[in-house]
Amino acid sequence: MMWRREDAEAADTGAHERTKERKDTEMAENAEVTIIGATAKLEGNVVSAGSLRIDGTVKGQINADGDVSLSAQSQVEADIRAQNVSVAGRFKGNIVVKGKAHLARGGRVDGNITSKTLVIEEGGVFHGQSIMDAGTPAAAAAQSPSATGAVGAEKKAPDQIKV
Repeated sequence: MMWRREDAEAADTGAHERTKERKDTEMAENAEVTIIGATAKLEGNVVSAGSLRIDGTVKGQINADGDVSLSAQSQVEADIRAQNVSVAGRFKGNIVVKGKAHLARGGRVDGNITSKTLVIEEGGVFHGQSIMDAGTPAAAAAQSPSATGAVGAEKKAPDQIKV
């Protein structure tokens, strides 16, 4: 069977859309989902009792009891604390999650990630440090230079991976 490039790209796009729909459905099944629209621009602290999907621009801090999903068009400059996080857009800051951090194709993270699991898809860009299974998020935050107030300081534990 032969494939034209356009057919393969359409099939790939369709698979990507189905994956996105499945992730959105999983988020919706787990808890209430708050959506920050593509034209929204927020500055300050964002707190969600459920899951959060960001399509727009956010600067500040994000705390969610559920999952946080940054869509491809999102631009976020913040520190995130959540159960799980998925980044498909542009993110600058630190991520602390209890479960999985996922960096999708086309996504970019400039900052540190603390998680039990880190998944980086081909085409995702990660510039920072990954702290895997560092125990509680509070312990990981204590290791963060921003938590100690030391600008430019860097603490390394033996289980850290510099990427």
